[in-house]
Amino acid sequence: MKPQKRLLNGVLLLDKATGLSSNSALQQARRLYRAEKAGHTGVLDPLATGLLPICFGQATKFAQYLLDADKAYIATLRLGQATDTGDAEGSIIATSNTEISQTDFQVACQQHLGAQQQLPPMYSALKHQGKPLYQYARQGIDIQRQPRSIRIHAIQILHFQFPEAQISVQCSKGTYIRTLAEDIAKSAHTLAHLTALRRTATAGFQIERSHSIESLAALTEEQRDALLLPCDALVQHLPQHTASEQTIRALRFGQTPVAPPELPENTPLRIYAANGEFIGLVTSQQGYLKALRLMSTQSD
Repeated sequence: MKPQKRLLNGVLLLDKATGLSSNSALQQARRLYRAEKAGHTGVLDPLATGLLPICFGQATKFAQYLLDADKAYIATLRLGQATDTGDAEGSIIATSNTEISQTDFQVACQQHLGAQQQLPPMYSALKHQGKPLYQYARQGIDIQRQPRSIRIHAIQILHFQFPEAQISVQCSKGTYIRTLAEDIAKSAHTLAHLTALRRTATAGFQIERSHSIESLAALTEEQRDALLLPCDALVQHLPQHTASEQTIRALRFGQTPVAPPELPENTPLRIYAANGEFIGLVTSQQGYLKALRLMSTQSD
């Protein structure tokens, strides 16, 4: 007999294990919590470990607002070797006998700070004609990709002993750390691939607050539920506004009430009732409030 699923709303900070796809990790968490509805907030490669926020129930309505957030990683590089996937799961396709110093590596890292264009790798989940690029790559088909605008905020060398280097990276959404590692190595006149990758932060959430599937499985259901963050934890980076009961009622009926003049226009806003209840997200447009995503008045 299958366990009965529950109506559950909230956010779980999961520490994803290596070797699992993001979807497999999501399904493990969903089964553990017996949640009717669940989604994650951005893909981690199977090789990668670390912070993967899982949304249950109504929290899924706000997951997209986390996709745009900055991320932080710790990456371990093997210098002098390139693989077809850019990480240790692939086959070695080229080697370099050039030994570089930590100073050489530091200089190369500094060259990749700031705004830049990055070409997504073929071994990625980006779609082309409905299929992820990695499916084409496995067939030996190279698809033309468009460079994407990214920003690298900081790179710090945590360890360096050729041929291994470990760096921490703070970056914008859409950054492929595998590609960054290859680009840094190219600037240092060598090759590289990732041997390990760990996401340590996203949108203000830190890895220290996350939980592994194994640690969660050892808890009671009540203890597990107590670890969930509220739905509005996903949108804490947005400005907030407390609205009147009349305004909230109008929004829930699909109306566009007059917006207070002090609210910024065309910006997602968190709105709350006077008692602190999270109502959802709205935007102010031409003097009127328009609902973006509202919490349901009954569990979805």
